[in-house]
Amino acid sequence: MRLAIAGITASLFAALCSVSCSRTPIPLAAAATDPVVAVERAVFEDLTRDETLAAEFRPYQEIDVHAKVAGYVKKIYVDVGDRVKQGQTLATLEIPEMADELTRVRAAKGRSSSEVNRMKEEVTRVEAAHNAAHITFERLERVSKTRPNLIAAQEIDDARARDQSSEAQISAAKAALESAQQQVDVGQADVQKTITMNAYATITAPFAGVVTHRYADTGAMVPAGTSSANTMPIIKLSQNSTLRLILPVPESLSARVHRGDSVRVEVPALTKRFTGKVTRMADSVAMNTRTMETEIDVPNPSLELLPGMYAKAVLSIDRRVHVLTIPLSALGGTEKQPSVYLVDRDRKIRVQPVTIGLETADRVQIESGLEEGAQVVTGPRGGLAPGQSVIPKLTGGK
Repeated sequence: MRLAIAGITASLFAALCSVSCSRTPIPLAAAATDPVVAVERAVFEDLTRDETLAAEFRPYQEIDVHAKVAGYVKKIYVDVGDRVKQGQTLATLEIPEMADELTRVRAAKGRSSSEVNRMKEEVTRVEAAHNAAHITFERLERVSKTRPNLIAAQEIDDARARDQSSEAQISAAKAALESAQQQVDVGQADVQKTITMNAYATITAPFAGVVTHRYADTGAMVPAGTSSANTMPIIKLSQNSTLRLILPVPESLSARVHRGDSVRVEVPALTKRFTGKVTRMADSVAMNTRTMETEIDVPNPSLELLPGMYAKAVLSIDRRVHVLTIPLSALGGTEKQPSVYLVDRDRKIRVQPVTIGLETADRVQIESGLEEGAQVVTGPRGGLAPGQSVIPKLTGGK
């Protein structure tokens, strides 16, 4: 049975072969010998050239908080890691002699005020005496004019002298009153100064921040912060709600960085990206490094970022909107005359000169030479020649 089936199969195969073998080979067999090449289409897109610079985060501002007056630490309310608000009390000092000084200057002001009252009374007295002397002189002078020789000239001269003397006494009394009033003002200034100095016994936070170091404990004697360069601070306060990145921008890029530019900040330690802004620039290039110092502010409201962390700032140096681009790997030719391997509609290789514009890490702008949708070879070109038939295979998803 099996032999019969095999015989029938052989007869059918011989019949088919007699028909098909007399025909020419199909074209697809020949096409299968063409090489497969990777291609991508030229597409319109936004192109941005980035420059990555490394830096470390720094506090927005950081200070050592000193006591403005000398004294003993009566109480310290914060420790390392505490978050404080602006104006919050950090510590209080005990300054016993400050109360005695306030009592003294208030007493001095009281004496000056009493002297002012006394001098006011003195001015009133000498003005009254001057009025009496002046009236007497005027009367004698009128009588002397109407009835000559009735009053002796000596008596008139004495009256005139008393009038002038009393007038001078008024000037002297007013001058003494003004001096006494000035002493009151001095006393008031001394009182206000002592009150202000006494207020310095309460040390407050100049801005909101984080306590990063504590130098003093309760009972410690701290000198006034203005007394010498080696005084001991109370704490170190750091404002970390916004951090700074200080970048050394190369001279070749300095003209392309502007205040207000948005910057992408990558933090490897957190594997996160943040957004900063160029806020300050030196506007000059350092002679020794040929770089321009540029500061970037990075908001840090949750205090997730820490001063000292390493970061990469990605600056957008150039940007082109809706331009024709191809992969950088497709670009060939020479620097003076770049070109691409173009796969035309007949699936043949053609060398196409192009004019290029902005280049990024993986894309290049085509200013002329290609149209949208043109297929360019991106894979290896070894063995390819102009006019050669190929089988294009799209890659890259464009």
